[in-house]
Amino acid sequence: MNYFTTTLAVLGLSTTMVAAQEIELPKQLSWTAYDTGSAGYNQAVAIGAALQDATGVNLRVLPGKNDVSRTEPLRQGRVEFSATGVGGSFMAQEGVFDFGAENWGPQPIRVLMANNGGAINLAVGVAGDLGIKTYADLKGKRVAYIVGAPALNVNTEAYMAYGGLTWDDVERVEFGGFGASWTGLIEGQVDAAFASTNSGKAYEAEAGPRGLFWPPIDPADTEGFARMQEIAPFFTINKASVGATIDGTDGYQGAGYAYPVLTAMAAADEGLVYNMTKAMVELFPKYDGNSPGIGGWALDKQNMEWVVPYHEGAIRYFKEAGVWSDKAQAHNDQLIARQEALAAAWEETKAASPADWEAAWSDARRKALKDGGFSVVF
Repeated sequence: MNYFTTTLAVLGLSTTMVAAQEIELPKQLSWTAYDTGSAGYNQAVAIGAALQDATGVNLRVLPGKNDVSRTEPLRQGRVEFSATGVGGSFMAQEGVFDFGAENWGPQPIRVLMANNGGAINLAVGVAGDLGIKTYADLKGKRVAYIVGAPALNVNTEAYMAYGGLTWDDVERVEFGGFGASWTGLIEGQVDAAFASTNSGKAYEAEAGPRGLFWPPIDPADTEGFARMQEIAPFFTINKASVGATIDGTDGYQGAGYAYPVLTAMAAADEGLVYNMTKAMVELFPKYDGNSPGIGGWALDKQNMEWVVPYHEGAIRYFKEAGVWSDKAQAHNDQLIARQEALAAAWEETKAASPADWEAAWSDARRKALKDGGFSVVF
């Protein structure tokens, strides 16, 4: 036993406590996260409790009803980080849907870490009193559409596409936020809504008067899944073990992707991002198990070659931890080049002042991606 370890034993300090002493963060931090009751919000609160306990840092979690309301404070510098999903990360980077509006555009988003646990799915749940068995059965039913939340709506559209449906085949019911859509499902205002299987709102629906059912995704239905990926290429087939109606069963065969995703802007201070990443990794034992599905934040579950680039501060920590490779760096460089190509196309489009902004930007971004040799999505 070396002197450092011996000293720890004498003082009764755990390695987690020592790690916490080496984390240098401001005493007050702010994140945006999904609406109150969502898995993203609940996990952020659990992480904040661990951070407070270990370091004395107070993490303020600001719930946002949609992708725009979660990303706007990050863009303005009013919060340091955002625990978001594919909307506030991939779609914001791409400058599509609500992020394609003239006051937005492709954003230089950077990732710190993501929950890649695989224990949960992200799916469209339906009221259990309808007798629905498949996503094709949603035809003619009322489906939630969240204003200002392109990720949720695209994901819902992807599940409908799996069932051979489009928005034209259902009754679209608009809500102002994620939580409101699930309250609507529970109270009978809508029949289907999108969420992570471990969302607090999904558990509420399970216990509510209508119950809850997750129609399955059949891995053998390659044509159906191909339709799904045409709408949302970030989905993968996955069997969930955690969530409403799923806990204690053999699991739910569906689909999922990284969620939540902890992001910062590219301009965020490297030291701040480094220490936040370090806190996420080294305090993991303190928050693991404190919210359903939270185990996916573990370092060994990180995907270093995702669809949005990592921040230099996070990369610095990953290099020290020995988990960053030359291949990951090359992939990251390509993603940054993709963002730069989209940003240049955006500025050129703005300078042209087109009469039909939506059409002009759609054409410009697709051309920029194609000319740069990047995959064309959306």
